[in-house]
Amino acid sequence: MPVMIDMVQRSTRQRFDSPQQEVFLNLWRTYDRLRLFEDALFTQYDLTAQQYNALRLIRAAHPEKVPTLNLASKLVSRAPDITRLLDKLKERGLIDRERPTHNRRIVKIGMTPAGNILLDELTRAVRDCHMRQLGHLRPAEMRALVDLLKKARQPHESGDGHW
Repeated sequence: MPVMIDMVQRSTRQRFDSPQQEVFLNLWRTYDRLRLFEDALFTQYDLTAQQYNALRLIRAAHPEKVPTLNLASKLVSRAPDITRLLDKLKERGLIDRERPTHNRRIVKIGMTPAGNILLDELTRAVRDCHMRQLGHLRPAEMRALVDLLKKARQPHESGDGHW
């Protein structure tokens, strides 16, 4: 058996600089392949995956409004230009903005009826997309994958995340 393990290690060493690089590149390639499904779906609605994520978070707080910085901290991926992302959603009438009179530096974001309608339209399509992406995995495999992914990113996230 040690000969077989040695052959696998040698094969891995030839293709990758380290096991960490192999894992990272596999994560990246997987993300790229799965993202194609999302891009195809959201393009039909003139949205990005990040805009969709923002809309879901805003709706989760509805009828309350969410401070912009609070929203930015909860996005799946970092949004260095959250203002621009929200500008596009506002231009489409999917969200509204409010500056509280007691603190004009804070901007709060809320859902509009049009935003709610769009998310309702997307619900089934997004669920179907996720099935096409990962429906071939058994529930136990998905749970194990989620647990490993959380463990991999845990030292790189602050403890106040909702993930």
